[in-house]
Amino acid sequence: MNTEAPFTANFDVERQLGSLCLSFTDDFHGFVEGNMDIDSEVGVILPTYCEAANIEKLITEIETLNLHLSILVIDDSSSDGTIDIVRKLQMKFSNILLIVRPQKLGLGTAITDGFKVFLSLKKSPEYIITMDADYSHNPRDLPRLITPLKSGFDLVIGSRYCEDGGTLNWGLVRLAISKVANFLASGLIGEKIHDYTSGLRCYSSRLVRNIITDLHSETYEIQIETIRQSHLRKRRIGEVPITFANRKKGKSKLSFNEITQFISYIFRKAILEYRH
Repeated sequence: MNTEAPFTANFDVERQLGSLCLSFTDDFHGFVEGNMDIDSEVGVILPTYCEAANIEKLITEIETLNLHLSILVIDDSSSDGTIDIVRKLQMKFSNILLIVRPQKLGLGTAITDGFKVFLSLKKSPEYIITMDADYSHNPRDLPRLITPLKSGFDLVIGSRYCEDGGTLNWGLVRLAISKVANFLASGLIGEKIHDYTSGLRCYSSRLVRNIITDLHSETYEIQIETIRQSHLRKRRIGEVPITFANRKKGKSKLSFNEITQFISYIFRKAILEYRH
């Protein structure tokens, strides 16, 4: 767990830097670079940390999708040039927002910050997608995630473990950890889904607005926490099959400490549920 206090801006100001607008807020870590007046139906959150090998190709492919979308990159001060690549892409695509956070603050806070940014826009997107920035998730799966939400679902998960889903290039240890985490989460929450820990998913903005104050995860447990909060509110949760491919370039960011935090979260919640 990060023991340093995260930086949070405590003032509101806007200024121009070239063609980019920087908006400061006390609701999330850092500030937003880009057009805060952006209007899109779909918002895509891309948490990044040293993804220079992947980010340009990924964003370019997302931009080719037939979707009215905006992209929010939340970077934890990458040292490999990821930030410069995204800023260059902002000059080409007007629908890209960027937050550069002062240090590595974890996936959970990145997703929560992303939710807050999209909810703070004058025109919030109707659907919010989260996905990995390392090409483990196929951008072409995004439209399939959105379709069920237009039929009344509030959360749709790209599932590796439902029928027709799968994984590529996974070792036995990683697969075992994933299966154990899903087994424990299923026992804790009881939602009838196959994949509690997939990072590729689509939320309705009405659900995000409803659960945002109850999201407190710092790392990977955010995936289970969002399902739990949706389940408690009896929201419709669905799955679409995906194939998860191991990182094409770069090195995995999942640390042993984050794995132990993930398992610890499940057990803490299980104990609380038992006491109640």
